[in-house]
Amino acid sequence: MRTICLSLVLLAGMAGAAHAAACPDWSPARARQELAALHDRLDRWNHAYRVEGRSPVSDAVYDQATQRHAEWQRCFPASASASLAPLADAGGRVRSPVAQTGLAKLPDAAAVGAWMHAHGERDLWVQPKADGVAVTLLYVDGRLRQATSRGDGLHGSDWTAQARAISAIPKRLPNAPARVVLQGELVWRRPGHVQADAGGANARSAVAGALARDALDADSAAQIGLFVWDWPGGPADMPARLAGLAAMGLADSVAYTQPVATLDEVKRWRERWYRHAMPFATDGTVLRQGHRPPAASWPASPPDWAVAWKYPAASALAEVRAVHFTVGRSGRITPVLELAPVQLDDHRVQRVSVGSLKRWRELDIRPGDQVELALAGLTIPRLQSVAWRATQRAAVEVPDPAHYGPLTCWQATPECEQQFQARLAWLGGRQGLRLAGVSAGTWQVLVDAGLLHGLLDWMTLTTRQLATVPGLGANRAAAVAQTFAEARGRPFADWLRALGAADEAADANGDWATCAALDADGWRARGASAARARQLAAFFAHPEVRALAARLHAAGVQGF
Repeated sequence: MRTICLSLVLLAGMAGAAHAAACPDWSPARARQELAALHDRLDRWNHAYRVEGRSPVSDAVYDQATQRHAEWQRCFPASASASLAPLADAGGRVRSPVAQTGLAKLPDAAAVGAWMHAHGERDLWVQPKADGVAVTLLYVDGRLRQATSRGDGLHGSDWTAQARAISAIPKRLPNAPARVVLQGELVWRRPGHVQADAGGANARSAVAGALARDALDADSAAQIGLFVWDWPGGPADMPARLAGLAAMGLADSVAYTQPVATLDEVKRWRERWYRHAMPFATDGTVLRQGHRPPAASWPASPPDWAVAWKYPAASALAEVRAVHFTVGRSGRITPVLELAPVQLDDHRVQRVSVGSLKRWRELDIRPGDQVELALAGLTIPRLQSVAWRATQRAAVEVPDPAHYGPLTCWQATPECEQQFQARLAWLGGRQGLRLAGVSAGTWQVLVDAGLLHGLLDWMTLTTRQLATVPGLGANRAAAVAQTFAEARGRPFADWLRALGAADEAADANGDWATCAALDADGWRARGASAARARQLAAFFAHPEVRALAARLHAAGVQGF
């Protein structure tokens, strides 16, 4: 026990040291406000989960928020709020026959290895960590007598009526001793579930929500399964306990409880249960020591003889450091959050798009807020929600949407820098002229060098002028000049797309004069929708666009 405690203390000390440099720059008054606000938020999340049977946030975000609270308390001990009591309002009126201990969570493979070493790497067993709702079942003379929720670990809600409606919970245990207490997880049945692909799929919330209703309906009852992960009063050694569980018909307990002696073996089982089909959702692995103290002495808190190692988080909590706004080629304004770096599965995330200015305004995200991120399709970081807001709202300078649109920013003026750059990137990209070797970075250095003020200024640049640009060099300047010269021979349709005309214009037969002569009705007659027809007519009538066409005509570009 002393060795284990020392290992956990060392791990906690390492975590504290790692976060010590990241303490917020807050006054004592601000620290008190932020700590109190987060404490209240965690209390509300706990109440929703323990009492109302719903999960406002994922386990990963809840764990990270709890860690954030502990970090802030270490940073500002004089401003620390009361200690969190996650199970304070979760207790019911029924005393559980054996305490529900819960599990300490180890952060990584190194911590798991240290835990195994502290236990002598003997008599260790691994199980999948079922993602469901914990239950304690009491059988007397082989018959189900009582089912109890976890509650506060000692007292829980009486789920006996619900348990009798769930076919997965045996009503009788064959070959059972006179008194049997089982602990396990009520899970949402998901045959063929692959955790690495589908994530948690809200399976736990489905179980918790069904059990929180006044009556458990038949369809929900049929969807609920049982995975027994312990027999607290069973034989002293694990093989005998597993044999007894098998004799009572609880085969899953045997199949999903495997002996391990090395960290590599733990990793192999963890990987197998994460990436291969399972009958229920899981959120990690559990390591247990086969021998443990008598059940009567178990505390309602995580023991030293069992721990959890959770899977990579598919959602994460991130602090917003800044809010930026990008203006695209069409004038669309997209808010982008700059974040304190977080690890999301195997992605390191520092920026995430809000999607639209409208959504940003609805969410009112400011620096200092904490946001929840998830992986869209398990690959692309996506803003999920605002977990909680900073108590002091920072000012954010927002571009005026009235200043930007599909026909603005044809020149490199300060207020048009982003949209103008986006126009250049589009013009030279695969949608436009396909200028080989010319990237967004190339356009940027040309603008920075003062060589580009209008969208077509690059057409007259010489090799000598390009060679003066820092970072280009003589050979690269010659190649870019050649690419620019060849662009004059591109087809008329390519040039229309490069300038930003809709595909209907590029696909139409004719030249500039023909297109410019069409009004909205003319474009509709050519098959464009009403909205697209208005856009096309406005595009060809716009003075800036007409000036660009005149310049292309003077350069001898086909169709102009």
